Amino acid sequence: MTGALADLWPSPAEAGADPRAFAARLTARSGTSFGPGMAILPRPRREAMHAVYAFCRMVDDIADGPFPPAEKRAALGAWRTEIAELYAGRPRSTVGLALRPAIEAFGLPREEFLLMIEGMEMDASGPIVAPLRPTLQRYTRRVAGSVGALSMRIFGAWTGEVSDRFAHALGHAFQLTNILRDIEDDAALGRLYLPRELLDRHGIPAGDPAAVARHPAIAALSAELAREARAAYDEARRLSGRHNRLRLAPALVMMGAYEAYLDRMAALGFRRPFPQPLLSRRAKLRAGLAAALLGPGRPRS
Repeated sequence: MTGALADLWPSPAEAGADPRAFAARLTARSGTSFGPGMAILPRPRREAMHAVYAFCRMVDDIADGPFPPAEKRAALGAWRTEIAELYAGRPRSTVGLALRPAIEAFGLPREEFLLMIEGMEMDASGPIVAPLRPTLQRYTRRVAGSVGALSMRIFGAWTGEVSDRFAHALGHAFQLTNILRDIEDDAALGRLYLPRELLDRHGIPAGDPAAVARHPAIAALSAELAREARAAYDEARRLSGRHNRLRLAPALVMMGAYEAYLDRMAALGFRRPFPQPLLSRRAKLRAGLAAALLGPGRPRS
């Protein structure tokens, strides 16, 4: 890996002596909404989450970066090789070194890392614009469901198939919330993740992603997609009752924060542009802690 892309593959010498400290710094610097959920974990689990987040950040920066598609594909291919080397016990990258103890301690499945890379390859192959629903479902499973499946194991909450269902439902809800929140930011990258079927139903042309946010029907479309996100949150809420609440607390913190985003957009009538920031750090923390302490609430229409 050469040129600007090399910055996304720091060697252990460049990143510092401790790969886990590097992953923690990368997580803290990002200001991710997942931070409060990670903070309540015991140190070994928190360090494992930092390592997973650092991996996701690295591959996402490749897909979103200003690099030619061929270079992006090559860089993501290098990460495929690194995952193979990691599971063979020979990681070469700083993030790989940070991931190794997490994989060994919590039995993290290789296929979930590969699914995340596949999701980034969907973005890197050219802007996703108005995908059909099956394509959007595949995308959200890869970029969000994979993180959820890994996280449930790190939290100590994973009990089998029901936990994967919870992770996939919650990941889908998170991703739909992101899509609704970030239409303008995605359009700046030439992307439009709103499903084509909804755009057609509301009479919104998909040709110009930047124009979609200004269309008179975008609020109605957003309200409809928000109902789908609510249904996914409600499915996760239903499945949460089949888990140990204490083990699930980090996921509930994140769920509360993300549902607060959806609540805020709904309170604004989905009228764009949204104020920035849409939610303060304090509001996200308050909503997340309330979900963890009081439960994730009841289904809402």
